Amino acid sequence: MTGGRRAFGRSEGRAGNGGASHPWKGEAGPMRRASPSRETPVLSPERRPAIEDILTTLWTALQRLFTGDPELLGIVLLSLRVSGTALLLSTLLGIPLGVVLGLKRFLGRRAVIALLYTGMGLPPVVVGLVVYLLLSHSGPLGALGWLFTPKAMVLAQTIIAFPVVAGFTMAAVLGVEPALRTQILSLGATDWQAAWTVVRQARTGIVVALVAGFGSIISEVGAVMLVGGNIAGSTRVLTTAIVLETRRGNLELAMALGLVLLLIALFLNGLVLWLQGRSIER
Repeated sequence: MTGGRRAFGRSEGRAGNGGASHPWKGEAGPMRRASPSRETPVLSPERRPAIEDILTTLWTALQRLFTGDPELLGIVLLSLRVSGTALLLSTLLGIPLGVVLGLKRFLGRRAVIALLYTGMGLPPVVVGLVVYLLLSHSGPLGALGWLFTPKAMVLAQTIIAFPVVAGFTMAAVLGVEPALRTQILSLGATDWQAAWTVVRQARTGIVVALVAGFGSIISEVGAVMLVGGNIAGSTRVLTTAIVLETRRGNLELAMALGLVLLLIALFLNGLVLWLQGRSIER
């Protein structure tokens, strides 16, 4: 009887477990749910970007770039005109302020420098928002009618580049040997002559300031998008056009515009390295 009960117990245990053997141990055991696969999902061949498509898009972009595509050329010229005008205004305002901050000591100088450094790190989209509010119909400058025009874009980019130009100019002037100005003044030169001599010694750093200022505005997208509106043929520049054409799926034009932007950045960096090399050789 005991053996029968044991056999019955084993049989009942197998029946309770569904009579199935354990998938790992090869004997009866509790049923377990199959755990979901944790492997990274693989994109189907249709959705996987092919290298041939990328190379074809790049080749088409190069063709549009070197064949003088009218749409591409118009966007590039407008970008250079807007950013060039903003750089000119920033230069006329920023270089004199940087020289004064580097040479003079006056009450409130530290506060001005602090504001200047804050402006150097100001997000472009915040500048665009402020300019938008100023130029909107209900804003204090709404009567000018500049909103969604290149003038509004120039104003926004001038505000962005101004602290960069002034800050780098101030640093270049401060980097000149202080005894040089004292020695020139002791020889009977005027303050203007001494200041001009210091500026000439700091000219490499001032040129770097201009290059940095231009680079900060030619590659920004937030401010010009807000105040310009990205209007075709009117306010569409390199960065805003890249965003728009990528969303449209027009990757050839977007990549061609991106190549132009990269070439501009490469030219600016090469100019800075060349100027620094000449300064070091001297």
